[in-house]
Amino acid sequence: MAEELLDALEVETAPSPQAAVIWMHGLGADGHDFVDIPPLLRLPRSLAVRFVFPHAPMQPVTINGGMVMRAWYDVRPDAGARREDEAGVQASQQRIEALIARENGRGVPASRLVLAGFSQGGALALHTGLRHAGRLAGIMALSCFLPLADRVAAEASPANRDVPIFLAHGTHDPLIPLARARHAHEVLTRLSYPVEWHEYPMPHSVCDAEIRDVGLWLARRLA
Repeated sequence: MAEELLDALEVETAPSPQAAVIWMHGLGADGHDFVDIPPLLRLPRSLAVRFVFPHAPMQPVTINGGMVMRAWYDVRPDAGARREDEAGVQASQQRIEALIARENGRGVPASRLVLAGFSQGGALALHTGLRHAGRLAGIMALSCFLPLADRVAAEASPANRDVPIFLAHGTHDPLIPLARARHAHEVLTRLSYPVEWHEYPMPHSVCDAEIRDVGLWLARRLA
């Protein structure tokens, strides 16, 4: 590998995990953002899961005046709209692929692994999961959108053409409009992905009902 493995926080729900969730944070946050979530998911006690919360690299973000912060990729204000940096998306895709490979080496196959994320991290979970060569247990994308949407059909991995996807968004999100998430849902549905779609009356955040639904979905995917 050209780069060192990303630093990450880990939470194990029971000894000797046989399943894993790699959960990416949003722009400007870090791995601590969701580290308190696992107990709130109320997963079955018999289900041993390792939650991995990586820290994105520090880099300048154009949309935020070039301020250096943790980001999975740069975001540019092109023609008044936010645009993801393609090279940056692909670089972070490789970083997440390395974390997946580490879990495989720890005895967790792709079929027992969920890629998850919030906001920019959710976009990266979709981008990486749809292209991963091994069949994943699922992809969970919260309050985000589908990056490089016009490339999915050509670049999607055959192994994950029917991967279960949990897609959720807040109806009052001022940062990523609901329409962008609905567009992601439409694109994925049109490509015949099995998407479980949820809307919640919340801003750019998570809520109790969403956490409950995430827990139920994860339990089904990793049972």
